[in-house]
Amino acid sequence: MTSFASDLRTYVGRIRTFDRADWIVYVVWVGLMVGLTLSTLAFVTLGRLRGAPLPTSASLVPAGAAIFTVAIAVDTIGHRTVYKAVLARAEGLVHGITIFCGIASCILLCASYGGGRGTFFIPATVFTLLSFVYSLVDEAFHWHRYWSASSDRVEMWSHVFILIGHGTMMMAWWLWAYRGYAGVAETIARVS
Repeated sequence: MTSFASDLRTYVGRIRTFDRADWIVYVVWVGLMVGLTLSTLAFVTLGRLRGAPLPTSASLVPAGAAIFTVAIAVDTIGHRTVYKAVLARAEGLVHGITIFCGIASCILLCASYGGGRGTFFIPATVFTLLSFVYSLVDEAFHWHRYWSASSDRVEMWSHVFILIGHGTMMMAWWLWAYRGYAGVAETIARVS
């Protein structure tokens, strides 16, 4: 058995086989998550520097987003190379649904701030829950492939960190919204 570091180098090294379409998908997907990480980090950092009373859950949003982003940056390499044919079937649809629910939950959690709380918080909760449900459905596919020796431990570990990052980010964000977004008004007022 090879070392995990060797397996990781092989897995990440597959990025050299990307074609133009693979690069577009990779840059858009990972770039979207880098943008989410940096924008939430900038907001929380600015709020903290300006003395806004942001709760711990606010800081966990960019922390979880950063973990999620690094994990998908690794995982997506395998998705665009060695597992591309498998993902073209049912697992690809599950990924699409998970991503749709995840993006919708982020948008609706943002819309839940202030006057939108009554209108958008419940759909935000539904989409957040669905993003977790479909993440677990996706894990069933991955574990089945791993069990049948059609997957590798780098992909499996990247999924552990995907779940840690996604769970941390979304649960913290949801809790922050549920508690009324403490510190957001102060951050916005001090920036304006």
